[in-house]
Amino acid sequence: MGKGRLEAFSDGVIAVIITIMVLELKVPRGTRLDDLVELAPVFFSYVLSYLYVGIYWNNHHHMLHTVQRVTGGILWANLHLLFWLSLIPFTTDWMAENRFATWPTFAYGLVLLLAALSYTLLQWCVIRTHGTDSLLARAVGADLKGKLSPVLYVTAIALGFVAAWLALAIYVLVALIWLIPDRRIEKVVRAGAPE
Repeated sequence: MGKGRLEAFSDGVIAVIITIMVLELKVPRGTRLDDLVELAPVFFSYVLSYLYVGIYWNNHHHMLHTVQRVTGGILWANLHLLFWLSLIPFTTDWMAENRFATWPTFAYGLVLLLAALSYTLLQWCVIRTHGTDSLLARAVGADLKGKLSPVLYVTAIALGFVAAWLALAIYVLVALIWLIPDRRIEKVVRAGAPE
């Protein structure tokens, strides 16, 4: 099976996720610039979540660039990833509307953790299908960022019970770590290494 439908479906779901998030942004009740201050938690949450969805879309795109054939396992692992990503708008809104209260911030971190683990599962399925000498396997190597992220999410979730701002700081840190372009897959593909 080819990967075209998988890419198109995934891109469509991610576009809907971003659309839902932006629709949750409400205009201020007043007409003064001061009225925007009330929306600061909502806007911050939106920007952070937009970055996360964008990072997943970017990395997902690069990963699928290495895929030669799609299996049932890859399809289900991809759906698993999209499921957790689809919960980002809900937890974003809950966290923002409650000004980063403990449980909404916990839920947000839990969704980020489960999305990271499901992305790792998808990556594993692609490598399993294409072999340990495949483009993706060589590109990700030891995958330090992929292993570090869940550890940071668990740390953030735990610290969120002490102070929500600590959890938020770690969520921002993980986004910044992934925001730095990861060129591993591009380098391997550009080198034209055969699978």
